[in-house]
Amino acid sequence: MVLLAVAGYLAVQYVTGGAGAPGCEVVSGKGDGARYEFTPEQAVNAATIAAVGTGRGLPERAVTIALATALQESALRNITHGDRDSLGLFQQRPSQGWGTEREILDPIYSAGIFYEHLVKVRDYTELPLTVAAQRVQRSGFPEAYAKHEPDATLLAAALTGRSEATLTCEGLAGGASAGGTDSVRAAFVRDFGQDALQSAAAEVGAAKATPTPTPSVTESDGRTVLLPVTGGKGSVAGRGVRERGWQLAHWAVANASELHIRRVSYAGREWTAGHTDSQWRAIAGPGTSGPSNGLDSVRIVTTH
Repeated sequence: MVLLAVAGYLAVQYVTGGAGAPGCEVVSGKGDGARYEFTPEQAVNAATIAAVGTGRGLPERAVTIALATALQESALRNITHGDRDSLGLFQQRPSQGWGTEREILDPIYSAGIFYEHLVKVRDYTELPLTVAAQRVQRSGFPEAYAKHEPDATLLAAALTGRSEATLTCEGLAGGASAGGTDSVRAAFVRDFGQDALQSAAAEVGAAKATPTPTPSVTESDGRTVLLPVTGGKGSVAGRGVRERGWQLAHWAVANASELHIRRVSYAGREWTAGHTDSQWRAIAGPGTSGPSNGLDSVRIVTTH
């Protein structure tokens, strides 16, 4: 009985990514009560998968397929084991030509190579999700991806920015990184690429008629970063500035525990670490202007 209890506990840890960590939640923007709860580790990986997809100009459907696949293969955890030599978020196998072990364990690489194979699937956006995923993965359980589609759909809507103010995390625990504004900048480049950084800098610099070396402007308190919301490389293909802004805002919340982020503000709404009621609260009344209310930047406040 003790062994069974231990086995059950370990199974839960594998599926959920561990207990006791601050939780995250994404809710439906349709008001139908649908929701998905997950861990900060899963949130970071989901945000990275979405950033890589949109950075390649792929549609939300591609991101949904990728997220459902990673939910099935690894529960959105970058694991170092699996069936035979399978590794990482998508359980890709070095022996099958997916890359080296080191490459596959890099979430940016593993997401990118998944998308490279997905776009070669003819009419993948029109196929049932489990069919599109299976044509990439060649799994022994071809129908397994379908059960993750509802959760992946919620995540994709939030992490591409289409669904506004729908992703929250408790935050505050702190991850392995040092945190702070430098870590926020580094993580931005990690997920969205150097091209996104340079494009944002160019557009902001042109608007101000002065050179702008970075897309993040640290205010005098040394703990605040402004991520300019622009339409250059790395933006959500075919979508407006507002959706790009909500993608960045949700990305910041998903990384809050890892990067020691205390508050995220965008479009008149604010998320604060430590709140678990899945609410982005209004921060100003009608007619109020400022960096926390406009659509041109996402305001991130770190703990140090």
